[in-house]
Amino acid sequence: MIKIVLKKSSQKKLKNSVFAFFLATFLLCGCSGKSSKTIIRLQKMEENVGSPTTEVELKDAIKKYQDRVTDIQLANSQIGIWYKMLATRYLDAKMYGEALKTFQTAIQYYPANQNLFYYVGVCAGYMAKASLDFSASGGTSAEKFNYLKLAESAYLRAIELEPRYVRSLYGLGVLYVFELDQCEKAIPYLETALSVETKNTDIMFVLARAYYVEGQYDSAVSLYDKIISVTKSEQKKKSAEANKKIALDASYAN
Repeated sequence: MIKIVLKKSSQKKLKNSVFAFFLATFLLCGCSGKSSKTIIRLQKMEENVGSPTTEVELKDAIKKYQDRVTDIQLANSQIGIWYKMLATRYLDAKMYGEALKTFQTAIQYYPANQNLFYYVGVCAGYMAKASLDFSASGGTSAEKFNYLKLAESAYLRAIELEPRYVRSLYGLGVLYVFELDQCEKAIPYLETALSVETKNTDIMFVLARAYYVEGQYDSAVSLYDKIISVTKSEQKKKSAEANKKIALDASYAN
């Protein structure tokens, strides 16, 4: 039998780590009355803090509990980072349902992170495409519509946090133009995105499409001309030329 001897400093570190782990676990599981009492009891056992009365005892208790708060903050921060990493792994593996749930959990730790809301929008969009009308009613399933609305709200929240966040501006534009058939709503978001990335031809194509659907043919033609002038892709140039002709024909017809 091997006997392991720890130094006092190592024993204290181990003791503190175990206590912080259990304390964080209680907080993550929810602060019910029972668990709150358990936490207080553990704190008293760990720090030997009962009911301080004198000034010195009160200051000492405050210092000890502040240290515990810092431990919990660090633990929660790390847990949030791990959720983001796990969600990204799911996304890379195209497991969009799992990625969506995990990004939503990560948001609980980082509710002001626009990137997380963007990825929720992306995953919800993919899940909408994967939703089938299992009832065979011949219409769009409620599940698909719910995913599309989730994507919309996620993109909007990301833009609220960062108004010039191009990825969410573009994602929302694509959603409005190709999924929700609301081109009028898409235009201001796509215009803002293009003002940030002035040579982004992907944004130009979607915005030109929105202009065309809304009958703004001159604006659509102008964008197609810009794509033709800046792109180095022959395929994009041919697509822009073909779309320009369609917009011109529609303009002449009116």
